[in-house]
Amino acid sequence: CGPGMDLAGVLLALLLVLVLVVSLLSNLLVLLCFVYSTEIRKQVAGVFLVNLSFCNLLLTVLNMPFTLLGILRNQQPLGGCVCKAVGFLETFLTSNTMLSMAALSIDKWIAVVFPLSYTSKMRYKDAVILMGYSWLHSLTFPLVSLFYSWVDYSSVYASCTLHLKEETERRRFTVFTIVFHSTSFMLSLVILCFTYLKVLKVARFHCKRIDIITMQTLVLLVDIHPSVKQRCLNEQKRRRQRATKKISIFIGSFVICFGPYIITRLIELLPFVTINYYWGIISKCLTYSKAASDPFVYSLLRQQYKKVLINIVNRILKRDLYPSSGYNSSLDTENDYCLHRTN
Repeated sequence: CGPGMDLAGVLLALLLVLVLVVSLLSNLLVLLCFVYSTEIRKQVAGVFLVNLSFCNLLLTVLNMPFTLLGILRNQQPLGGCVCKAVGFLETFLTSNTMLSMAALSIDKWIAVVFPLSYTSKMRYKDAVILMGYSWLHSLTFPLVSLFYSWVDYSSVYASCTLHLKEETERRRFTVFTIVFHSTSFMLSLVILCFTYLKVLKVARFHCKRIDIITMQTLVLLVDIHPSVKQRCLNEQKRRRQRATKKISIFIGSFVICFGPYIITRLIELLPFVTINYYWGIISKCLTYSKAASDPFVYSLLRQQYKKVLINIVNRILKRDLYPSSGYNSSLDTENDYCLHRTN
């Protein structure tokens, strides 16, 4: 068992409480937007997003509280059967969220690289089939772990998870763990890297075309004010950086949140390695933090979701969001803003 509740233990518990609250609220908001907005429901990507948020919400409600109890009590907080159920869900939900992120990247790749054939390549039916595979894939490994009794409380991670009790089973458990993480974490990471790097390549190509058009326009407008020209040049630079930043967040958050825990679980397979208690809890909290960050990375920071949330708030307050003028800011491009607005 880990050490008693000292300052480090209290800080870890507070961190987990913060992650739990943020994850609960943010994932509920995503599901609320999905239910409220017909436009979001019509989008194929909405199937992947709602599956991701639903799994994250279950992980938040059913797993995080028991890990928190494990940290606070410094012992197994649940009975054997309940612990096995919680461990089963953790393995299933974590794998499912990884595969959902991979599916989202495939959807983005098809939309950007094959825009003209997107509606035929990625239909609602195709999205449901992908999610069906994700569920079957994710269910396979926790079922096998239950069959071999490899789900138990681990004091290193203060949670019910994959855990080896009998040393005679080490070789079989090692093979199982490597295959599990290879077909969930590594498979998803390879798909994320392949698809998003292809998307980035296309985005940079389009940015280059826009830059050429912008520069040609600036050359023609000889009497344009220097400050307006400088704003256009600055916008060119920001545009080039924006796509790289988004792709880096998608892949980076996946690696940073899941990577330390997966690597720790693989290193733990070596019989002579002992994992530090605090590092075990930190790596576990990092995986939970992905559930809290996903709604912001994939949904809530997008203009469409912001608008839906504002509509919901205004409907609750019984006000109209927009006047009847019908103005739509999305019709104005940033380049038009640069070229036509003068001081």
